[in-house]
Amino acid sequence: MAEEKLDRIQLQKDIHELYCAEHEALGEAGTLQLLEKARQWDLSGTLAQGGVVVFPHAGVQDCGYQIATAVHACLDSGADRVLVISVLHAFTDEMEAVRIAVANGGDPAEWPFWGIQGPGLNGRSEWQGDHALMSFRHFWDAETKRRGIKGPELIERYPYLAGGKPERLPGIEEVARLAEECVIVSTADPFHHGIGYGDSLEASLFPEAGGLDLARRRINEGIHLLEAGDYWGYNQHCVTAKSDARDAGQLFYYLRGPLEGQIVDLTYSDAAELYKTPAPTWVAAALIEWQNHH
Repeated sequence: MAEEKLDRIQLQKDIHELYCAEHEALGEAGTLQLLEKARQWDLSGTLAQGGVVVFPHAGVQDCGYQIATAVHACLDSGADRVLVISVLHAFTDEMEAVRIAVANGGDPAEWPFWGIQGPGLNGRSEWQGDHALMSFRHFWDAETKRRGIKGPELIERYPYLAGGKPERLPGIEEVARLAEECVIVSTADPFHHGIGYGDSLEASLFPEAGGLDLARRRINEGIHLLEAGDYWGYNQHCVTAKSDARDAGQLFYYLRGPLEGQIVDLTYSDAAELYKTPAPTWVAAALIEWQNHH
């Protein structure tokens, strides 16, 4: 049976609709509840000391409290500016094709997508259609409103095609300058698993039946590769672990490393319905803290 081709444009629309519906379903009360649940961790010191907090961008009912933890960390860090290094998803066939080409050893400089996007920058605008920060912004707006503050300045940056050499990314100087005066958070869904993500039926595990254990192992592998400064190894790890943070991870580590990473909290978000495929099809949602010990 030929694999049915993923309609990336439609998927992007579906995700946007889903996220808007989920935020609406939470309402103000549900949003504040998750912000309250997030209080069990205080990672503001990690940011203040030059570390990085990485939050997921999966289903908000499942991992919203992890996203809210990152928001509290930013607001409690004392920083005037926050740099958010985001995933940029491949929502066109061309973006996916060049990502594969780079993973196969191609030079990122050969493609127009190579570089760093974001508000206020000239250049490409794919970032405007990305969903990775929708829930982060949702909790940010709710919490700054609740506290009655304007909050720090938020600056979003979206790298694409780091290809093991984040230092070569066009626009790296601008981001490096920002990094000097900002605290940094980033986002990642570091492990996608199951039938809807191309795993065989035999290899597909339900989260509670060994799936989350596998996710933890794989995510830790990625953490150790970044800790070793092995950007290319990390890039290739993201391919096999189906992590969407290959570029974001390389960039924040390049800006802030050496750091020590650890999973603070791990859960999952079911994606079978979104991909219209059988279960198990899910994404691991992890809150990851990167501490600066130097």
